[in-house]
Amino acid sequence: MERISPGKLARCFDATAGRLVLYARTWLPEGHAEDLVQDAFLRLMRQKAEPENVRAWLFRVVRNAALTQLRSDHRRRKREHLAAEGRAAWFDIRPDDLIDAEHAQAVLGALPREQREVALLRIWGGLTLQEIANIVDKPVSTVFSRYRAALAALRKGMGARCRTEPS
Repeated sequence: MERISPGKLARCFDATAGRLVLYARTWLPEGHAEDLVQDAFLRLMRQKAEPENVRAWLFRVVRNAALTQLRSDHRRRKREHLAAEGRAAWFDIRPDDLIDAEHAQAVLGALPREQREVALLRIWGGLTLQEIANIVDKPVSTVFSRYRAALAALRKGMGARCRTEPS
């Protein structure tokens, strides 16, 4: 295999960078998440051979880098404090939305980290359960169970907070 072509890299960045930043925000504040994603794309450019599944490779690189960064106790305490204040933004709030974005964000933020991670990778990352299993290094059955539990918790937590028509 050869290095990834500049055109493919640009298309991949356009299609994946936003999702990677959102995923990285699972662990890191926004500015740090963006830096980590940028570093992942730089790593991709330096690869001697294009990975078999570029999108899954990028999610794995972002995940591993984020987990490495979390090993610092000081940074971990700071992120937990920010997360406790609900500063992570998974939704853009728009008046015509069919859901209460602030409530949905709170419900998503209250999920256990493992469930939230799988839900974000599946819904916002657009990854398959097999790709997610490879990223988090767990069996597909475990990933499926976490995803199913996350969806059930989201449905229960949202309750009547979803409208059926735009306002």
